[in-house]
Amino acid sequence: MNVFINKNIPEAGIALLQEKGIQFTLNPTENVLSRAELIKFCQQHDALLNVGSNNLDEDFFNQCPNLKGIALFSVGFDSVNMESATKRNIPVGNTPDVLSRATSDVAFLLMQSVARKSFFNHKRIINGDWGSFNALANLGQELYGKTLGIFGLGRIGFEMAQKCKAAFGMNIIYHNRSQNENAEKELDAAYVDFETLLSQSDVLSIHSNYSEENNELFNKNAFAKMKRNSIFINTARGKFHNENDLFDALTNDIIWGAGLDVTNPEPMKPDNPLLSLSNCCILPHIGSATYEARNGMAVCAAQNIIALFENKKMPFCVNEEVYF
Repeated sequence: MNVFINKNIPEAGIALLQEKGIQFTLNPTENVLSRAELIKFCQQHDALLNVGSNNLDEDFFNQCPNLKGIALFSVGFDSVNMESATKRNIPVGNTPDVLSRATSDVAFLLMQSVARKSFFNHKRIINGDWGSFNALANLGQELYGKTLGIFGLGRIGFEMAQKCKAAFGMNIIYHNRSQNENAEKELDAAYVDFETLLSQSDVLSIHSNYSEENNELFNKNAFAKMKRNSIFINTARGKFHNENDLFDALTNDIIWGAGLDVTNPEPMKPDNPLLSLSNCCILPHIGSATYEARNGMAVCAAQNIIALFENKKMPFCVNEEVYF
């Protein structure tokens, strides 16, 4: 048995595979493979360690009937047609927990950057527009005692809420498919419906797994229900928000600001009008970009592959029903 790795991963994961004597082929180029190239490699291997957001859909699985398992180098699994994988008894593993702190750090960073217009003010220096002191110009807002609304209060959302409560004494409300009793106990978080989340949040931060039912959930109608002083944060998936509607909300004073680590589509083009706004801070999807998080992701992905090759259950399996 052998595995194809479509992009290089940290040595921590490679070393584990080598330690176990697992044969693997690493993408011989630094380039992103075309769909046809990816499928050709997968047809010649028993498993895929997938880095990036390749569309592993029904057609992909039809063309790769030899695949016995997939290990994702991500916590999100929306790039995989889980129904197609599951009906073929193909386990799909992800990398939970190890990037929760790093991703919540970026959400926390963006929240503060938007509140104080830090990206815009940095550009003022570069553009020679520092100027003299003006007591009324480029004012931000303080976050102390404000209300943080979390859409998807799982591991990453919990980390974000914990930081906000400790640093700024923020009140926590959240909307989930089910209630998070631990968050309610530890953080005094209050479960609310979606409409209440929109209307009561001073900062609304997305930390949910993406699914098609939530495609562009944060659109013109949603932004219109938010506070005019509210900050919108998305570090989950760009498809959660409609970018044209977000631009309109930001330029028409419907909401106060936005911080994005993910865009729709991705990557964002350099002439995107959102990049020119003083009240919008955007990063190029760096949520898990720390040595600690990426090494942890590599280890999780390797452990999933090792379990597959040893005929054991993947330790971080998304579709556990394939084992029953």
